[in-house]
Amino acid sequence: MSPASDANAALARFLEILAARDTSPHTQRAYATAVRAYLAWLNERGLDWRRPPRVDLRDYLAHLGETGARTTVAQRLAAVRSFYRFAGRAGLAEANPWSAIATPRLPARLPRVLEVEQVERLLAAVEDDLAAAAIVDPARPGRRPERLRAIALRDRALVEVAYAAGLRISELAAAQLGWLDLRRGELRVVGKGRKERIGLLGRPARRALREYLDDGRPVLLALAGGATAEPTEVFLNHLGAPLGVRGLRFRLDRLCRLAGLPEGVSPHTLRHSFATHLLDGGADLRVVQELLGHENLATTQIYTHVSPARLQDAYRAAHPRARTAALGRGPAPDATAGRS
Repeated sequence: MSPASDANAALARFLEILAARDTSPHTQRAYATAVRAYLAWLNERGLDWRRPPRVDLRDYLAHLGETGARTTVAQRLAAVRSFYRFAGRAGLAEANPWSAIATPRLPARLPRVLEVEQVERLLAAVEDDLAAAAIVDPARPGRRPERLRAIALRDRALVEVAYAAGLRISELAAAQLGWLDLRRGELRVVGKGRKERIGLLGRPARRALREYLDDGRPVLLALAGGATAEPTEVFLNHLGAPLGVRGLRFRLDRLCRLAGLPEGVSPHTLRHSFATHLLDGGADLRVVQELLGHENLATTQIYTHVSPARLQDAYRAAHPRARTAALGRGPAPDATAGRS
């Protein structure tokens, strides 16, 4: 088998492994594109993918730097490294040729976080929708207030659940009725890699979900006309079908605009805010890690850098001189006082 055919066979096996691990379709496509482009680049130069020379790998790194942004370069290299780790475990390559290549690191970017007051404004935008749904407009006889109210109840439940449990938007879309326990305030979540965890729901989220499930979801479900089996997803769209990721993103983006939130706020910002507000409130970092579903604590630790208020509180509580000032003993006397 030629090196090119051998490389294509290895790539096919690699993609099968990714699919078997329930990796998201987006990740599978991105990895396939990155590795396929890399193998084509090697093949054009007559290089064996199993043991490419270090100097050629540096050339490829420079090639990527000329053609893509730093984030794109980092993503493509991550895919190539993952491919070689698979090849090594499967005995298709003797070693990972990229292990000795230093690659540029991306600067750490702190996640955007909403203030508690901004979250309240987001929820106030939903309440405005609920109020508007109750208005009877004689000039619009085709207007359906019951459907508008059902959608507003759904949107309120969406925001409350996303913020209460720190869910990813894909996890919201996939939430099933059978995974929900309102009495205990729990929602079973299937996250990345099909890993399960329990999302916790506070009283406002439970109340919003109960009202949506009692008064909103049945209205939306009736719009489907009973043509197909009843969806098991918690959140439905205006046609009574499951509300997908794109629809969720559209609704949350709309509410952000109505609430006057800064540009760049995304549905994922609610997840960042959830983690930061928990840490601000004194939650243990490992508890937040568990609730977010992070495999590594290092992934969660980024939120410790976006909470200056928590650092101030910890400093005042722990440092003896900070406590002295807090007790009102006043500053130390000026040693130069009285000198001429």
